[in-house]
Amino acid sequence: MSEIEKAPPGNLGNPGKARLVIITGLSGSGKSVVAKCFEDLSYYTVDNLPLPLLRLFLDNPLELVRGNDRIAVVTDVRAPGFAEEFPRLFAEIDRDRIEPRLLFLETSDEVLVRRFSETRRPHPLAPDRPVIEGIQREREVLAELRARADMVFDTSEWSIHEIRSQVYREFASNPEEEPGMVVSLVSFGFKYGIPYGTDLLFDVRFLPNPHFVPGLREQTGQDEGVMAYLDRQPDFEEVVERLADLLTYLLPRYRRENRSYLSVAIGCTGGRHRSVAVVERLRSALEERGWPARQIHRDIAR
Repeated sequence: MSEIEKAPPGNLGNPGKARLVIITGLSGSGKSVVAKCFEDLSYYTVDNLPLPLLRLFLDNPLELVRGNDRIAVVTDVRAPGFAEEFPRLFAEIDRDRIEPRLLFLETSDEVLVRRFSETRRPHPLAPDRPVIEGIQREREVLAELRARADMVFDTSEWSIHEIRSQVYREFASNPEEEPGMVVSLVSFGFKYGIPYGTDLLFDVRFLPNPHFVPGLREQTGQDEGVMAYLDRQPDFEEVVERLADLLTYLLPRYRRENRSYLSVAIGCTGGRHRSVAVVERLRSALEERGWPARQIHRDIAR
């Protein structure tokens, strides 16, 4: 079985209609990961509504989700009566206004058993029996729905990054729509701890400390006095350039792995002078090289 199966495209892609993607499939096949990918593509995403509420939502989603004509809905056997009710609900969608696509996710029995074992969660269709019984039952229950799907993803051998790439490839409006990687430059003081979620960390405490220079203690790395002082130090400009060179090398490689964000922490003792100044200059250097970055000065007000 191929990893991706597609039904004939039919009338998909009509720009005059709202785009609705309904995500369903086997428990443990990656629906939550896929839903997050649609959120990153600016789809309004709804997960696991009870069927009566889902019916109301699909009756007129554009009225409920104003300002967004791209919607993704996750639904599966967690909803009571799903196998019987959902096919009827799907058939009742007003195709004059809404263009639905049904995306079905599946995974091999072996992989699903391993995933349930790793999470130690019971299967929703076999809470008191072996997981494999629930998986087999779910395949039977969803067989008809799978046959109706516009697209089937077999995620058995896919990593999270590969799932993300496939969703972007199939559902982004154009190749340029793929979300860019958000780069955050965070200045901080080691005395207050390393920022949570740091991916790359650099220590700039080797630079002379403006804290001990008369008139500069109460200033910060954003002030002209501190910046002028550091500009006179032989290592300041060089360290900014070397960090910019390193990040210019690394960022496209992180991006290639479908990273949606990268946090780069620059630390000094108190997080008010040296790290702040380096982040300010580094941000400008990266932007000149085509890598926009946001800056966060965590400890500047301490």
